Amino acid sequence: MTTAVETGLWQLDATRSTVAISHVTMWGMVTVKGTFTGVSGEGEVRPDGTVRGAVTLDAASLDTKHTKRDEHLRSADFFDVEHHPTLVFAVRDAVFRQNDVVEVKGQLTVRGVSRPQTVTVKVTESSPDAITLTTEFTVDRDQFGLDWNRLGMMRGLTTVTSTLGFTRR
Repeated sequence: MTTAVETGLWQLDATRSTVAISHVTMWGMVTVKGTFTGVSGEGEVRPDGTVRGAVTLDAASLDTKHTKRDEHLRSADFFDVEHHPTLVFAVRDAVFRQNDVVEVKGQLTVRGVSRPQTVTVKVTESSPDAITLTTEFTVDRDQFGLDWNRLGMMRGLTTVTSTLGFTRR
């Protein structure tokens, strides 16, 4: 499939979208996985080919299937949802490559800290009124002030995996 994404405004369809994280913990013996159930977003493909948009995650919606851990992740030790209720990836530029691959440059904001983030996205479905994008990338949580690490249990990078379905507005 060689994709020609239609110009115009696009709205994230939360029912067709997932954003999940995984992080190795307990000195490399356990992988904690979770899914954000609160996902929203929008985008625009302009006639000149430029792209802008944002995907927003409700930080309190992270579900790891472990209530006590989820409460800790919402606390000031991690996401501090009381003061920083959302995580946002704001798209600044997108370059369409061969084989339905898009290099997306943006800014990731977590816990009030913003950092540049580039991700490689695959267009897995495309029609005039719908598009589905998938990606997997890593984030160094320490760069965003999520540096709680009792007894050195949590090291390394967090992997973010997403499937984002957009529909034309």
